[in-house]
Amino acid sequence: MKLIVEGMTCGHCVRTITYALQALDSNALVSVDLAGKTVMVQGRIGLAEATEALAAQGYSVVGSDASDSAEPAAASQCCGSCKAA
Repeated sequence: MKLIVEGMTCGHCVRTITYALQALDSNALVSVDLAGKTVMVQGRIGLAEATEALAAQGYSVVGSDASDSAEPAAASQCCGSCKAA
């Protein structure tokens, strides 16, 4: 999911946003683009919970390309180790 986030200005913001989102899913891949004001998230995090987590840290999600459901990463991106029982 791609989020458009207001209020990001520096490396501290990148760390804060990354930690806030990975607290929701420790395996999530989070990529922050300060210049583009975007955050890319791949993992089991829904739009509503991502928005709430970022708001708690003082950031505003002003747009996204995701629905409000948590979607796992595509199967082609899975290494398969999580399926081993």
